[in-house]
Amino acid sequence: MPRPRRVTPAGFCYHVLNRGNGRAEVFHKPDDYAAFMRMLGEASLCRPMRVLAYCLMPNHFHLALWPAGDGDLRRWMHWLMTTHVRRYQRHYHSSGHIWQGRYKCFPVQEDEHLRIVLRYIERNPLRAALVERAELVLSAKF
Repeated sequence: MPRPRRVTPAGFCYHVLNRGNGRAEVFHKPDDYAAFMRMLGEASLCRPMRVLAYCLMPNHFHLALWPAGDGDLRRWMHWLMTTHVRRYQRHYHSSGHIWQGRYKCFPVQEDEHLRIVLRYIERNPLRAALVERAELVLSAKF
């Protein structure tokens, strides 16, 4: 029996995340992070998406996304995940699952909850002791 389709109506922000299969690293070197960032930009060219925040960690990612239309989040994430897995397998001469499973997405209320989620995403590398302070990076162009 197929999995049920995700219902992700427009008009809401979503906290989207996924983790490497078995908590394994997915981003091994700076080029892996850069490639994923390029894919975020390409996905947004194919299907417009407001990317409010993102955080790429060695074994997982967090995104705060605001789709323009009903079902856009599902299609956008499908393109991103499929493209990333194909690049990863080609680059690392591997096969099998890269991600733990389907990405998770949670609707975020447009109030204090949104601010808390954005702060959580921003501070994720700080909590993991990967950086000394949380900073906003403005170099990404989508």
